[in-house]
Amino acid sequence: MKLNIALLAGDGIGPEVIDQAVKVSDAIAKKFNHEISWTPALTGAAAIDAVGEPYPDKTHDVCANADAVLFGAIGHPRFDNDPSAKVRPEQGLLKMRQKLGLFANVRPTFTFPSLIDKSPLKRDRIEGTDLIILRELTGGVYFGERGRKDNGDTAFDTMTYQRFEVERLARKGFEMALKRGKKLCCVDKANVLEASRLWRETVQALEKEYPDVEVSYEFVDAVAMRLIQWPKGYDVIITANLFGDILTDEASVISGSMGLMPSSSVGSEVSLYEPIHGSYPQAAGKDIANPLATVLSAAMMFEDMNLAEEAQAIRDVVNKSLAEGVVTEDLADGGKAYKTSEVGDWLAANI
Repeated sequence: MKLNIALLAGDGIGPEVIDQAVKVSDAIAKKFNHEISWTPALTGAAAIDAVGEPYPDKTHDVCANADAVLFGAIGHPRFDNDPSAKVRPEQGLLKMRQKLGLFANVRPTFTFPSLIDKSPLKRDRIEGTDLIILRELTGGVYFGERGRKDNGDTAFDTMTYQRFEVERLARKGFEMALKRGKKLCCVDKANVLEASRLWRETVQALEKEYPDVEVSYEFVDAVAMRLIQWPKGYDVIITANLFGDILTDEASVISGSMGLMPSSSVGSEVSLYEPIHGSYPQAAGKDIANPLATVLSAAMMFEDMNLAEEAQAIRDVVNKSLAEGVVTEDLADGGKAYKTSEVGDWLAANI
Protein backbone atom coordinates (compact mmCIF):
# COMPACT_ATOMS: atom_id res chain seq x y z
CA MET A 1 0.00 0.00 0.00
CA LYS A 2 1.27 3.47 -0.89
CA LEU A 3 0.69 6.16 1.74
CA ASN A 4 1.21 9.90 1.29
CA ILE A 5 1.62 11.50 4.72
CA ALA A 6 1.97 15.22 5.42
CA LEU A 7 4.57 15.80 8.14
CA LEU A 8 4.09 18.88 10.32
CA ALA A 9 6.80 18.85 12.98
CA GLY A 10 5.92 22.29 14.36
CA ASP A 11 7.68 23.86 17.33
CA GLY A 12 9.60 22.95 20.49
CA ILE A 13 9.95 19.21 20.92
CA GLY A 14 7.71 18.62 17.89
CA PRO A 15 10.54 17.84 15.45
CA GLU A 16 12.21 15.43 17.90
CA VAL A 17 9.14 13.35 18.68
CA ILE A 18 8.00 13.39 15.06
CA ASP A 19 11.36 11.94 14.01
CA GLN A 20 10.75 8.93 16.24
CA ALA A 21 7.23 8.37 14.88
CA VAL A 22 8.69 8.44 11.37
CA LYS A 23 11.32 5.85 12.36
CA VAL A 24 8.63 3.57 13.77
CA SER A 25 6.27 4.08 10.81
CA ASP A 26 9.06 3.35 8.33
CA ALA A 27 9.87 0.15 10.22
CA ILE A 28 6.21 -0.84 10.04
CA ALA A 29 6.13 -0.04 6.32
CA LYS A 30 9.17 -2.25 5.73
CA LYS A 31 7.75 -5.11 7.77
CA PHE A 32 4.30 -5.05 6.15
CA ASN A 33 5.38 -4.11 2.62
CA HIS A 34 3.99 -0.57 2.47
CA GLU A 35 5.51 2.51 0.93
CA ILE A 36 5.29 5.82 2.80
CA SER A 37 5.98 9.14 1.14
CA TRP A 38 6.57 11.87 3.76
CA THR A 39 5.97 15.50 2.75
CA PRO A 40 7.25 18.01 5.34
CA ALA A 41 5.54 21.39 5.75
CA LEU A 42 5.83 24.38 8.09
CA THR A 43 3.38 25.40 10.78
CA GLY A 44 3.34 27.32 14.07
CA ALA A 45 6.19 29.58 15.19
CA ALA A 46 8.49 27.93 12.66
CA ALA A 47 6.17 29.05 9.87
CA ILE A 48 5.81 32.56 11.31
CA ASP A 49 9.60 32.90 11.35
CA ALA A 50 9.88 31.64 7.78
CA VAL A 51 6.92 33.24 5.99
CA GLY A 52 5.10 35.43 8.52
CA GLU A 53 2.01 33.26 9.14
CA PRO A 54 1.42 30.12 11.22
CA TYR A 55 -0.47 28.03 8.63
CA PRO A 56 0.65 29.03 5.13
CA ASP A 57 -1.35 28.20 2.01
CA LYS A 58 1.49 25.94 0.87
CA THR A 59 1.18 23.90 4.07
CA HIS A 60 -2.58 23.66 3.61
CA ASP A 61 -2.12 22.33 0.09
CA VAL A 62 0.27 19.66 1.35
CA CYS A 63 -2.22 18.59 4.05
CA ALA A 64 -5.29 18.68 1.79
CA ASN A 65 -3.60 16.41 -0.75
CA ALA A 66 -2.29 13.88 1.77
CA ASP A 67 -3.82 10.62 2.98
CA ALA A 68 -3.21 11.78 6.56
CA VAL A 69 -1.33 14.40 8.56
CA LEU A 70 1.16 13.53 11.32
CA PHE A 71 1.62 16.56 13.56
CA GLY A 72 4.02 17.40 16.39
CA ALA A 73 3.24 20.49 18.46
CA ILE A 74 2.68 24.22 18.21
CA GLY A 75 3.75 27.03 20.54
CA HIS A 76 6.67 29.23 21.59
CA PRO A 77 7.19 31.19 24.81
CA ARG A 78 8.08 34.43 23.04
CA PHE A 79 4.48 34.59 21.83
CA ASP A 80 2.99 33.36 25.12
CA ASN A 81 4.72 36.20 26.96
CA ASP A 82 3.59 38.91 24.54
CA PRO A 83 -0.14 39.70 24.96
CA SER A 84 0.10 42.28 22.15
CA ALA A 85 1.31 39.80 19.50
CA LYS A 86 -0.98 39.99 16.46
CA VAL A 87 0.13 36.68 14.97
CA ARG A 88 0.44 33.59 17.18
CA PRO A 89 1.41 29.97 16.53
CA GLU A 90 -1.88 28.70 17.96
CA GLN A 91 -3.78 30.64 15.30
CA GLY A 92 -2.25 28.22 12.82
CA LEU A 93 -3.78 25.27 14.65
CA LEU A 94 -7.25 26.84 14.66
CA LYS A 95 -6.93 27.79 10.99
CA MET A 96 -5.77 24.29 10.09
CA ARG A 97 -8.72 22.69 11.87
CA GLN A 98 -11.16 25.02 10.18
CA LYS A 99 -9.72 24.79 6.64
CA LEU A 100 -9.32 21.02 6.75
CA GLY A 101 -12.76 20.57 8.35
CA LEU A 102 -11.34 18.71 11.38
CA PHE A 103 -14.51 18.89 13.44
CA ALA A 104 -13.90 16.03 15.90
CA ASN A 105 -10.95 15.52 18.23
CA VAL A 106 -10.69 11.89 19.34
CA ARG A 107 -8.76 11.45 22.59
CA PRO A 108 -8.55 7.95 24.07
CA THR A 109 -7.68 7.49 27.73
CA PHE A 110 -6.37 4.13 28.87
CA THR A 111 -3.85 2.67 31.28
CA PHE A 112 -0.61 0.78 30.68
CA PRO A 113 -0.17 -2.37 32.81
CA SER A 114 3.47 -1.63 33.63
CA LEU A 115 2.75 1.98 34.63
CA ILE A 116 -0.43 1.54 36.64
CA ASP A 117 1.29 2.51 39.90
CA LYS A 118 2.91 5.63 38.40
CA SER A 119 -0.44 7.36 38.15
CA PRO A 120 -1.21 9.79 41.00
CA LEU A 121 -4.58 8.02 41.29
CA LYS A 122 -5.19 4.77 43.15
CA ARG A 123 -4.87 1.52 41.21
CA ASP A 124 -8.38 0.32 42.08
CA ARG A 125 -9.90 3.51 40.64
CA ILE A 126 -8.10 3.51 37.29
CA GLU A 127 -7.14 -0.07 36.42
CA GLY A 128 -9.10 -1.08 33.32
CA THR A 129 -9.98 2.47 32.30
CA ASP A 130 -10.73 2.63 28.58
CA LEU A 131 -12.66 5.67 27.44
CA ILE A 132 -12.76 8.10 24.54
CA ILE A 133 -13.50 11.81 24.76
CA LEU A 134 -14.87 13.21 21.52
CA ARG A 135 -14.33 16.97 21.54
CA GLU A 136 -16.02 19.28 19.03
CA LEU A 137 -13.16 21.14 17.38
CA THR A 138 -14.30 23.84 14.96
CA GLY A 139 -17.07 25.66 16.83
CA GLY A 140 -17.87 27.06 20.25
CA VAL A 141 -16.13 29.78 22.18
CA TYR A 142 -12.81 29.44 20.34
CA PHE A 143 -14.48 30.41 17.06
CA GLY A 144 -17.31 32.66 18.23
CA GLU A 145 -17.50 36.42 18.11
CA ARG A 146 -15.01 38.10 20.42
CA GLY A 147 -13.70 41.53 21.18
CA ARG A 148 -13.25 44.44 23.58
CA LYS A 149 -15.44 47.39 24.47
CA ASP A 150 -15.56 50.17 27.07
CA ASN A 151 -12.11 51.37 26.01
CA GLY A 152 -10.74 47.87 26.35
CA ASP A 153 -11.91 47.35 29.92
CA THR A 154 -14.55 44.77 28.94
CA ALA A 155 -13.75 41.64 26.92
CA PHE A 156 -16.12 39.03 25.52
CA ASP A 157 -15.90 35.62 23.85
CA THR A 158 -19.10 34.06 22.52
CA MET A 159 -19.98 30.36 22.59
CA THR A 160 -21.92 29.77 19.40
CA TYR A 161 -23.10 26.43 18.00
CA GLN A 162 -25.26 25.45 15.07
CA ARG A 163 -27.37 22.32 15.24
CA PHE A 164 -25.53 20.60 12.38
CA GLU A 165 -22.21 21.01 14.22
CA VAL A 166 -23.58 19.22 17.26
CA GLU A 167 -25.33 16.55 15.22
CA ARG A 168 -22.30 15.49 13.18
CA LEU A 169 -20.18 15.13 16.31
CA ALA A 170 -22.95 13.30 18.17
CA ARG A 171 -23.41 10.82 15.31
CA LYS A 172 -19.70 10.06 15.39
CA GLY A 173 -19.99 9.49 19.13
CA PHE A 174 -22.96 7.14 18.73
CA GLU A 175 -21.12 5.17 16.04
CA MET A 176 -18.03 4.85 18.25
CA ALA A 177 -20.15 3.71 21.19
CA LEU A 178 -21.77 0.99 19.06
CA LYS A 179 -18.31 -0.49 18.41
CA ARG A 180 -17.28 -0.25 22.07
CA GLY A 181 -19.27 -0.47 25.30
CA LYS A 182 -22.52 1.00 23.90
CA LYS A 183 -22.52 3.88 26.38
CA LEU A 184 -22.53 7.57 25.44
CA CYS A 185 -22.34 10.54 27.80
CA CYS A 186 -23.17 14.04 26.60
CA VAL A 187 -21.31 16.56 28.75
CA ASP A 188 -22.65 20.11 28.87
CA LYS A 189 -23.77 22.95 31.14
CA ALA A 190 -27.43 22.94 30.10
CA ASN A 191 -28.60 24.32 33.45
CA VAL A 192 -26.92 27.64 32.58
CA LEU A 193 -25.90 27.89 28.91
CA GLU A 194 -28.27 28.16 25.95
CA ALA A 195 -25.65 26.60 23.67
CA SER A 196 -25.59 23.57 25.97
CA ARG A 197 -29.37 23.29 25.79
CA LEU A 198 -29.04 23.06 22.01
CA TRP A 199 -26.48 20.28 22.51
CA ARG A 200 -28.78 18.35 24.81
CA GLU A 201 -31.91 18.59 22.67
CA THR A 202 -29.95 17.65 19.53
CA VAL A 203 -28.50 14.52 21.14
CA GLN A 204 -31.89 13.58 22.62
CA ALA A 205 -33.43 13.77 19.15
CA LEU A 206 -30.83 11.27 17.85
CA GLU A 207 -31.35 8.71 20.62
CA LYS A 208 -34.15 6.88 18.76
CA GLU A 209 -31.79 6.20 15.84
CA TYR A 210 -29.37 4.37 18.14
CA PRO A 211 -31.57 2.27 20.46
CA ASP A 212 -28.67 -0.02 21.44
CA VAL A 213 -26.69 2.85 22.97
CA GLU A 214 -27.29 3.84 26.60
CA VAL A 215 -27.21 7.66 26.72
CA SER A 216 -26.59 9.84 29.77
CA TYR A 217 -26.35 13.61 30.24
CA GLU A 218 -24.03 15.17 32.81
CA PHE A 219 -22.89 18.67 33.68
CA VAL A 220 -19.24 19.41 32.95
CA ASP A 221 -18.37 20.33 36.55
CA ALA A 222 -19.70 16.99 37.79
CA VAL A 223 -17.78 15.08 35.11
CA ALA A 224 -14.57 16.88 36.11
CA MET A 225 -15.00 15.25 39.51
CA ARG A 226 -16.22 11.84 38.33
CA LEU A 227 -13.40 11.40 35.80
CA ILE A 228 -11.03 11.19 38.75
CA GLN A 229 -13.32 9.30 41.10
CA TRP A 230 -14.77 6.79 38.65
CA PRO A 231 -13.19 6.87 35.15
CA LYS A 232 -14.21 3.27 34.44
CA GLY A 233 -17.82 4.44 34.42
CA TYR A 234 -17.36 6.17 31.06
CA ASP A 235 -17.13 4.74 27.57
CA VAL A 236 -17.60 7.53 24.99
CA ILE A 237 -17.95 11.17 26.06
CA ILE A 238 -19.05 13.90 23.64
CA THR A 239 -18.67 17.55 24.51
CA ALA A 240 -18.10 21.10 23.28
CA ASN A 241 -14.75 22.59 22.30
CA LEU A 242 -13.89 24.41 25.54
CA PHE A 243 -15.14 21.66 27.87
CA GLY A 244 -13.31 19.01 25.86
CA ASP A 245 -10.07 20.98 25.93
CA ILE A 246 -10.11 20.96 29.72
CA LEU A 247 -11.46 17.46 30.37
CA THR A 248 -9.03 15.73 28.02
CA ASP A 249 -6.02 17.21 29.79
CA GLU A 250 -7.52 16.18 33.12
CA ALA A 251 -8.08 12.65 31.82
CA SER A 252 -4.44 12.37 30.72
CA VAL A 253 -3.42 12.20 34.39
CA ILE A 254 -5.09 8.79 34.62
CA SER A 255 -2.42 7.16 32.44
CA GLY A 256 0.39 8.62 34.55
CA SER A 257 1.91 10.91 31.91
CA MET A 258 0.69 13.35 29.28
CA GLY A 259 3.62 12.12 27.21
CA LEU A 260 1.80 8.83 26.59
CA MET A 261 -1.55 9.87 25.17
CA PRO A 262 -2.24 10.04 21.42
CA SER A 263 -5.09 11.74 19.60
CA SER A 264 -6.63 12.30 16.21
CA SER A 265 -8.64 15.10 14.66
CA VAL A 266 -11.01 13.83 12.00
CA GLY A 267 -13.17 15.38 9.32
CA SER A 268 -14.85 14.39 6.09
CA GLU A 269 -11.63 14.30 4.05
CA VAL A 270 -8.17 14.11 5.65
CA SER A 271 -7.46 13.36 9.32
CA LEU A 272 -4.66 14.62 11.57
CA TYR A 273 -2.79 12.65 14.24
CA GLU A 274 -0.91 14.25 17.13
CA PRO A 275 0.22 13.77 20.74
CA ILE A 276 -1.91 15.59 23.28
CA HIS A 277 1.07 17.33 24.90
CA GLY A 278 2.30 20.76 23.93
CA SER A 279 5.58 21.99 22.46
CA TYR A 280 7.45 21.84 25.83
CA PRO A 281 10.03 24.46 24.76
CA GLN A 282 12.15 23.96 27.88
CA ALA A 283 13.11 20.50 26.58
CA ALA A 284 13.54 21.43 22.92
CA GLY A 285 16.83 20.25 21.44
CA LYS A 286 17.83 18.26 24.53
CA ASP A 287 16.79 14.82 23.23
CA ILE A 288 14.86 14.09 26.44
CA ALA A 289 11.19 14.38 25.40
CA ASN A 290 8.92 11.35 25.58
CA PRO A 291 8.05 10.30 21.99
CA LEU A 292 5.53 7.58 22.85
CA ALA A 293 2.39 9.72 22.50
CA THR A 294 3.46 10.66 18.98
CA VAL A 295 4.32 7.05 18.15
CA LEU A 296 0.91 5.93 19.42
CA SER A 297 -0.70 8.67 17.33
CA ALA A 298 0.91 7.01 14.32
CA ALA A 299 -0.73 3.77 15.47
CA MET A 300 -4.11 5.53 15.42
CA MET A 301 -3.29 6.69 11.89
CA PHE A 302 -2.67 3.13 10.70
CA GLU A 303 -5.82 1.94 12.49
CA ASP A 304 -7.97 4.51 10.69
CA MET A 305 -6.46 3.39 7.38
CA ASN A 306 -7.80 -0.11 8.11
CA LEU A 307 -4.30 -1.39 8.85
CA ALA A 308 -5.19 -2.91 12.21
CA GLU A 309 -2.30 -5.39 12.37
CA GLU A 310 0.20 -2.60 11.78
CA ALA A 311 -1.41 -0.44 14.48
CA GLN A 312 -1.33 -3.32 16.96
CA ALA A 313 2.34 -3.98 16.21
CA ILE A 314 3.11 -0.39 17.27
CA ARG A 315 1.04 -0.64 20.45
CA ASP A 316 2.71 -3.95 21.31
CA VAL A 317 6.24 -2.58 20.93
CA VAL A 318 5.37 0.50 22.99
CA ASN A 319 4.06 -1.73 25.79
CA LYS A 320 7.27 -3.78 25.53
CA SER A 321 9.41 -0.66 25.86
CA LEU A 322 7.49 0.40 28.97
CA ALA A 323 7.70 -3.06 30.52
CA GLU A 324 11.45 -3.28 29.86
CA GLY A 325 12.19 0.26 31.04
CA VAL A 326 13.27 1.66 27.69
CA VAL A 327 11.84 5.08 28.53
CA THR A 328 12.78 8.75 28.70
CA GLU A 329 13.56 10.57 31.94
CA ASP A 330 9.92 11.42 32.75
CA LEU A 331 9.21 7.71 33.26
CA ALA A 332 12.64 6.44 34.34
CA ASP A 333 11.82 6.71 38.07
CA GLY A 334 15.44 6.42 39.16
CA GLY A 335 16.41 3.89 36.52
CA LYS A 336 18.24 4.46 33.25
CA ALA A 337 16.79 7.34 31.23
CA TYR A 338 17.02 6.83 27.48
CA LYS A 339 17.27 9.69 25.01
CA THR A 340 14.31 10.48 22.76
CA SER A 341 16.24 9.23 19.75
CA GLU A 342 17.34 6.07 21.58
CA VAL A 343 13.74 5.16 22.36
CA GLY A 344 12.83 5.66 18.70
CA ASP A 345 15.75 3.51 17.57
CA TRP A 346 14.82 0.75 20.02
CA LEU A 347 11.16 0.74 18.92
CA ALA A 348 12.09 0.58 15.25
CA ALA A 349 14.63 -2.19 15.82
CA ASN A 350 12.14 -4.27 17.81
CA ILE A 351 9.52 -3.90 15.11
